[in-house]
Amino acid sequence: MKYSEISHFSHPQHKLRFEYSEFPFKCDGCNEVGIGSRYKCSICDFDLHMHCALPSSQICHPFYPKCSFQFLSRPPGDIPRFCNACEKDVSGFVYHCKSCGFDLHPCCAKLPMMLDDGEVKLYLYRKVSSPCHRCGRKGRSWSYRSSCKKYNLHVACVREMLVESWHEIYVGRSKGRKLENGIPSLKNTLQSSHNSKSKGKVRKCCEMGALAVQIVISAVLGDPTALIAGIIGSLMSRA
Repeated sequence: MKYSEISHFSHPQHKLRFEYSEFPFKCDGCNEVGIGSRYKCSICDFDLHMHCALPSSQICHPFYPKCSFQFLSRPPGDIPRFCNACEKDVSGFVYHCKSCGFDLHPCCAKLPMMLDDGEVKLYLYRKVSSPCHRCGRKGRSWSYRSSCKKYNLHVACVREMLVESWHEIYVGRSKGRKLENGIPSLKNTLQSSHNSKSKGKVRKCCEMGALAVQIVISAVLGDPTALIAGIIGSLMSRA
């Protein structure tokens, strides 16, 4: 559900308006990067992901059928916590299961179980035995895997790419650059785990996997739309 204007407990002084922008932003709810759809205060520099602005008070997730996740405005307790989907620290809004102690970022909790752009279908798995195209490792965090089972990308690896390039994102925004110049560079993302292959095979593999990567990144950023995926793909073609 989407509203053009909302009041939010995390920013009671002003109302937040829905907008769609190609500029990257840092969500003031979960403290993670976002692109595209957001709720923004027109007076303050305050932004929220859609999933952070309109959270569910309680959710269940198919990966954890015995768990009940409650929405919290801050992580519980005093010890550092991490998201069980992407392995990244939790420092803001979170879905927390009190009985098992699992935590999920709001955008990770709402990751689609399937992504489909008409050409590539990717399915979300809790763990995959095949190596990730980014790091070459097996297992680890949640992963998106293509229906042909040839392409796999850890959600954790996508988060790491965003963290590594956050300075570039923020500087790009402050200088008024377009999104194409502000989101993380994806150069060598797919090549990293294929160093032993011939150049021809690497190129073919990377071209076929490029759509998979851009779709996953747009989903992790909180906006799995064709527009955002297309812009990311444009950047990848120039990398």
